[in-house]
Formats: sequence, C-alpha cells, structure tokens
Amino acid sequence: MAKIAEKVKKPDRGYADLRDHVAALEREGLLVRVRREINKDTEMHPLVRWQYRGGLAEKEWRGFLFERVTDTKGRRYDIPVGVGIMAGSKYICAVGLNCRPEEIVDKWERAFRNPIEPIMVNSGPVQEIIQKGDDLKRAGGLDQFPIPISTPGFDGAPFITAGHWVTKDPDTGVRNMGNYRGHVKAMDRVGIFPGPGQHVLAHWHKCKERKIPLEAAIVVGPPPVVSYAAVQKVPYGVDELAVAGGLAGEPIRLVRCQSVDLEVPADAEIVIEGRLSTEYVEPEGPFGESHGYMHPRMLNPFMEVTCITRKKNPILVSWTSQVTPSESSIIKRIGYEPLFLRFLKGELGIKSVVQVAMHEPLTNLRKVIVVQLKKPTEAETWRALMGAASFHPGVGKFLVAVDEDIDPWDLEMVMWAISYRSMPDKDVQILKGRERGHGPPFGREDQPVETRTADESALLINAILREAFPPVSLPRREYMEKARAIWEELGLPPLNPRQPWYGYSLGDWDDELEEEARLAVQGDYLRNGEKLKSRRVKV
Repeated sequence: MAKIAEKVKKPDRGYADLRDHVAALEREGLLVRVRREINKDTEMHPLVRWQYRGGLAEKEWRGFLFERVTDTKGRRYDIPVGVGIMAGSKYICAVGLNCRPEEIVDKWERAFRNPIEPIMVNSGPVQEIIQKGDDLKRAGGLDQFPIPISTPGFDGAPFITAGHWVTKDPDTGVRNMGNYRGHVKAMDRVGIFPGPGQHVLAHWHKCKERKIPLEAAIVVGPPPVVSYAAVQKVPYGVDELAVAGGLAGEPIRLVRCQSVDLEVPADAEIVIEGRLSTEYVEPEGPFGESHGYMHPRMLNPFMEVTCITRKKNPILVSWTSQVTPSESSIIKRIGYEPLFLRFLKGELGIKSVVQVAMHEPLTNLRKVIVVQLKKPTEAETWRALMGAASFHPGVGKFLVAVDEDIDPWDLEMVMWAISYRSMPDKDVQILKGRERGHGPPFGREDQPVETRTADESALLINAILREAFPPVSLPRREYMEKARAIWEELGLPPLNPRQPWYGYSLGDWDDELEEEARLAVQGDYLRNGEKLKSRRVKV
C-alpha cells in the first residue's frame, strides 16, 4: 500500500490525478491512513460519519484512506478505499483545486469564464487493465471492488456514490457528466437514480423515443477537478469536462471507451461501461439520501455492464451522502455558491450581490439559501431572491436576503436579521408552482407515477435594513480587542470569535451620543448627567 502516496510521473498533464491528490492531502495533514482491518459493510462509513456528527469543526474534518478492507463474509480486498478524500471539507477541496480556501470562488469564476475543451489521447492509466466478456466474469465484475454500504442498517445494497455517469445526447452528440448513485444489483448490473431535471434523464427519454438503449460509462476516481466539475449545475449542453479543464488550466486528457461510443478521463482509477435499458425500469433503492431521510424504493433505469477498465492498483473512491453535511454536499457547495453568484451578478446584472450561502447542516444544501447584498435597492433585493429561486429546479425553498454586515453562513445572524429587519406582512413572498427537489421521475414501486409535479413552493424573505438602526449592542472593537489580549494573558481557553463580536454603528447614532460615550469611558460620565438634567421636562 505504500505505493499509493508516491508521486507519479505525470505524462502530458500538469493537473493532479487521485494519487497526486492523496499525497498532497498527506503533506497538508488532511489524510488519515487506516491500516487496521475495516469492514466496508458495517464500519467504514459510520467511522467517517462521526466527524460530521461528533461536534468537530470543519477544520478538523479529514479524508480517510482504508488500506485493509474486508466485508461481512470475511473477504479481504487488495483495493484500498478513499472516503472523504475528494471533498471531506472545504480545506480538502482547496487542495484538490490547488488554491487556498478563500480563493475557491475566484478559481470557479475563472473556470466558468474560460472553459478548456478536453483532448483525446491514445491510451491512459485507466485502461491498464481491460475486462470484457469472460475476463469480466472471471474478475468478478462489480464484485471485485470493495464498494461500501453507505447507511448500514437501512441500505439494501452497496451503492457507488462517487460515480460520474457519462452519456451523450443522441441528437446532438453533446456529452454530459453527472454524479448519480449506483445501486449494485449484480456483478454486471447497476441501477441509477436520475432525479427530475437531470441531464442524463433527458438523454434517456430521447433514446427511449428512438427505441435504443442509452450508452453510459461510470467514472470512479478521476482527477479531483473532474469530480468538482461533474457535480455542478451547468446549463444543458455545457461540457463539464471543459469546465474541469478551466479549473485545471489545461485540457483534461480523454480516452475512448472499449465497448461504448464515449470518452472518459484517461487518468481515472476505474471506468464501468454499459448500456441503460430504455425498455424496462426496475426497483432501485432505498438509499439514505442528502435530504436526511431514507429515499424510498423507486422504479428507475438500470445499466447492464459491458466492460470494466481500471488501473493495475486502483483506489476506490466512495462519498458519504445521507444527512448533511457530508462529502456529497460539501463537493456541491464549493461549486454551487460561485455558480449562483455568477448567475445573479453576471447574467442577471445585480451588482449589489456580494455572496451566496447555501446551508447544508441537515437541510441538504438546496433548501436554505441566503443572498448577501451591499446597499441594494428594494427592486434589486426582490430580483435577487426571485433569481436565486428560479436558478435550478428544486433548489431554493427558503431564501433570505441580508445586508453586508450579516454573515450569510451563520444562521444565528440570519435569524437575527429576519427577526429585526423584516416585517412578515411586508417583506415575505411565496412562490407557487415549483418542482419538488426530490420528486420521482418514474414513481415508487408500490404507487402510481406522481402526476403533481409542480406543487412545491418557495418562501422569500427580505431581511435587508431599510432605515438607520442603533448600533449593535456590544463594546466597540478596540475594547473587545484589548480584552481579548487580557483573556489570552490569563491563559483562558482559546477563543473562536463569531460575528458579531464587537459593536458597530448602523446609522442611527449622532455626534452627541458619540461624545457622551467617549466621556463615559474617560470617567467623566457625570458631565453627561448634568447636561441631561438641563433637559428636564415637567410631567
């Protein structure tokens, strides 16, 4: 297993592949190597899950590399499993993007502005081993990989959670790559859950009309920039691999698949090729989903595996999903927020927008969205809220606009703004006729297909300060900073300041009040009392 962290020669590319990324995480102290045996069916995901449910701060979240993987039947695998190594935290994502955490937004903005089309190469590491026909059967098909059970006790099978499905529009040939869960049902069959609005579902329906199967390839463990681009909500027809090239600053190398007419990253760890039936669907799930509940069993498409290609010594990548925060929500958050910001500021032209925050603890990232603005007009505020609500189907159920002094990621501050800067009868709007974020495209196995597809709604709250307010009732900054120095001198527990940690003016404060406060801290407050006595009025 020592070879995993070795720096490998990077032929014709400057961007990191998974091995380079693992080595970089180790250098940064963001990787935990687990060398004891771990049961992939009962122990692996629960162990990683503790860092999100155990009260640890995000700076303490790590990627885990499991080197001695077993299953419940006692089988030992020679393939290690990485969980949290792509997006266990924003700090891990920053390593994958080769930037500092505070530079992530700018990195995405440059990638969206300057996508770079991928290039074809004749061969790549992902095809060091090619398994078809009898070779595929002898290797065990999907069963050769230590695919973990994500929600032990509830999931009915292992699921490929970090699988990027590549398909093409049969009319235009335009490629799409998206991350969808893969229900392992047999050594050569895997189910897919293509939620409403997903591009792979549009491709499936087009092939269904033509009465042909949909060719697909599942990419596992590509270079990190590919994973980050694969989960983004880019417009239909935009190639996620070109966005990945923009993140890398150079073209992503692709190779042709062996059994389907598709192209995949040459430097990935594993690729599973096959065809999705458009004649039949079958039960898929249940699965612990990011909305925080077990997603019920649905009738969904499935793929018959025709070929597997892989590196000689691959790493299997698995993402935690389920209750957020999780790896699947973090990897989306670091790209969704810049994408929202670009949409509101660039495409809608709302220049007062400063930041967009998508909240993930227990709310699945998509539901609670806070838009921070700097001195917007009333019309700009409502346009920003409505724009955020309409950006993507199923994204944005509770949307709040706040001022620049409100940290949009701090829900306590957001609730503070809602409580004192908004009036429910004037500053709230409800949008109806929206799609459900997790509505079934095919219906549950035991129920008819859902026909009401637009019965969701969104709540918009304008919590922007419209008038001058008194100062925030905390000591001024200079006094808090001096007190902090004393705190540290006394050896008291380390502080982790949360906004607001000092008082500041919000406009309703004049020179007289400023002078009175100055006199008070100088010990001359009795002068203020004498002045106030002169203003006495008879009752």
